[in-house]
Amino acid sequence: MGARDLAERIPITTLCLVALAVTGSVIAMGGMIRIYDAGESCPDWPTCFGTWGFDVSEDEQEAWWDENPEEEDSRGANHRYTTFEIFTEWFHRLLAGALLGPMMFLLWVCTRVQSVDNHVRKAGSLGLVLIVWQGFLGYLTVRMDNEHWSVALHLVSALAFTLCIIWLLLARWREIDKTPEMMQIYANSKQKRMVALSSLGALSALFIGVYVSTTEGANYGCGVAGISESWPLCHGELLIPVDDIAADSQIIHRVIVAFEGIALLAASISTWKRVPFEPESRKLAKWVSTATGVFLFNGLLGGLYVISYDPGTNSFWEFLSLIHLLIGSISFLILATILIASREDIMSDPDGISS
Repeated sequence: MGARDLAERIPITTLCLVALAVTGSVIAMGGMIRIYDAGESCPDWPTCFGTWGFDVSEDEQEAWWDENPEEEDSRGANHRYTTFEIFTEWFHRLLAGALLGPMMFLLWVCTRVQSVDNHVRKAGSLGLVLIVWQGFLGYLTVRMDNEHWSVALHLVSALAFTLCIIWLLLARWREIDKTPEMMQIYANSKQKRMVALSSLGALSALFIGVYVSTTEGANYGCGVAGISESWPLCHGELLIPVDDIAADSQIIHRVIVAFEGIALLAASISTWKRVPFEPESRKLAKWVSTATGVFLFNGLLGGLYVISYDPGTNSFWEFLSLIHLLIGSISFLILATILIASREDIMSDPDGISS
């Protein structure tokens, strides 16, 4: 079977769904790497201690550092990584480079062979560009020794790539007239702007949250005295002055989360108010309410993470941090997907929401 025959046989929608599953796994592995502080466990790129494997002994690590002193990371050349730490970074790269990369190339070929829709073809091309860009950011993150801004940028780019696949999936469903009922979302122009602003708010909260989690000491920015004193208050205060953006990034994150939560509640109420007048907007109201619920629940998880601090071990429940990251990503993706999926063609008030 030739490459063209293969590209003709594989359904674009099926390949999109598989790519989304793999992308979710890559993002989850990235979060796990951060939890185990293993982001620098492969100090070079694309190899790992000069090898293509992950089973690098402490002696082999020492020999590599002796030969490559210029590659010393933030922990110093005397630090040794466990096999598990190295494996998490190695497996993350394997999923992204050896599996997702070729998959996106195949998906791009499929869009060229099977589709004549302009949106489908554009999404396929953009996805291929973004996976290459994501690989470059992975390289940059390693070279920058996991600087907080590079890690945050890497995640934002991963979310943009995820949205590109969602766009491709929705465009293909429309092309073949098989859009699922739940994704047939209708919104007028003002509702779309509302969802767009909510998406930006959720993304901002997520970006600053990653900045907090990757900045040394930022998790202690509001103290660790337990409920009320450290959360929802910050050192017993509603607000504290921001003297240093890095050190005080936690209070910045909390303020953004608070404003976004209020905005989402207002958006949810607003969309439900329109349902009696525009029954076709019921799906929009349900999706916005779902995004609101997910976002608010994630805010509670963030608070639970702060008050989980154990003075005996001087640590937090790090698994909560991973869940917090993933649910935060999901809340943003729901809002952005609403925006991509929404249409105006049957809305009774296409120019805006009546007062």
